[in-house]
Amino acid sequence: MRITPRKEEIDAVKALLEDPGFDSADQMAKALIKEVGEILQMRDWVALVHTWSDGSRGLNWAPFGNAAEAEAFAKKVSVGGSGRLVKLHSPGTMLANIDGKRGWKGYCQHEQCGHAPFTHSAASAARGACQIPTCPCDKFRK
Repeated sequence: MRITPRKEEIDAVKALLEDPGFDSADQMAKALIKEVGEILQMRDWVALVHTWSDGSRGLNWAPFGNAAEAEAFAKKVSVGGSGRLVKLHSPGTMLANIDGKRGWKGYCQHEQCGHAPFTHSAASAARGACQIPTCPCDKFRK
């Protein structure tokens, strides 16, 4: 699986590495693993879905970072039958649209918000305000 780190991902990991509040390397390692898991949950992936020649369900492989990576894998592992690519949408992105994802590209940079742009009103009097009821954000900041 090829992963190209994004700025907000690097910043999140760096913040943990520079945090003096950890009492042990084990605590820091656990925090890093959880953070990287959450980071990877924010990405969309590709699955290679396989069908045997007789039409029965075959083997499925995932995650792949993009279609080219999945296709290269399929060429190397010839098992017969046919395959197709299926996009796996990120559960982390869905949750971030609801809960907010402060500091992430594509989300409001207001210090109290972090919600997706589409949660902000385009209506005249409320223009720019976040429409998530629990969010105090009154102006969208990219």
